[in-house]
Amino acid sequence: MNEPAWLTHPLFGITLSIIAYTCAQLIHQRWRWLHPLFICSGFIIIILFSFHIPYEAYKIGGDVLTILLGPATVALGVPLYKNAPLIKKHFVGILIAIIIGSVTGIVSAAVLVGLLGGSREILLSMLPKSVSSPIAIDISRHLGGLPELTAVLTVLTGLFGSMFGKKLLSWVGLKDSISLGIAIGTAAHGIGTAKLLKDSDIQGSMSGFAMGLAGIVTSLLFIPVYIWFN
Repeated sequence: MNEPAWLTHPLFGITLSIIAYTCAQLIHQRWRWLHPLFICSGFIIIILFSFHIPYEAYKIGGDVLTILLGPATVALGVPLYKNAPLIKKHFVGILIAIIIGSVTGIVSAAVLVGLLGGSREILLSMLPKSVSSPIAIDISRHLGGLPELTAVLTVLTGLFGSMFGKKLLSWVGLKDSISLGIAIGTAAHGIGTAKLLKDSDIQGSMSGFAMGLAGIVTSLLFIPVYIWFN
């Protein structure tokens, strides 16, 4: 049975996304710890399931909004440029922290899947969860994982990192802007970075730098992993 014309029009997905995000922002004003994207995603999922709307119909408009990710990512270069001297001054320490954080993210994912008795496909899908979605999905595809599952796990990692990461790091004694930014950017990629940019220009720039460098480091780390599993 063919879907109604309005359901397959790009404006449907765009409108639903805008309404969901507007509602999420209103809820976020009441409960600050809840990330708007977490609420927004849940709202959209509930609507699609409740009215039996195929994901493919929503995705037509969602893909249009995805185009905006490019300019948004490039915009991260502004705070990076402003804080370039600070990054240069601490570059060695930052690089070491990102390498350790990237390795920890991969190993912790493997340990978790192993303890829970997950399958090989789940393991390969979960390993690259801490880097930005395009990189994680491509790594998963080459490893033989499930790119769709990787996308979900990557977004969830970013969401939980943005909601609880800063509080957890402060609780263990990491409160300076450089440490917070590098930790969140390495573990929670773009979603965590966007959250920090609202709080601090330095934290956001450090997180953006860490996110980009962690993508490169993680891609290199997966070369021996790819050889091992293939």
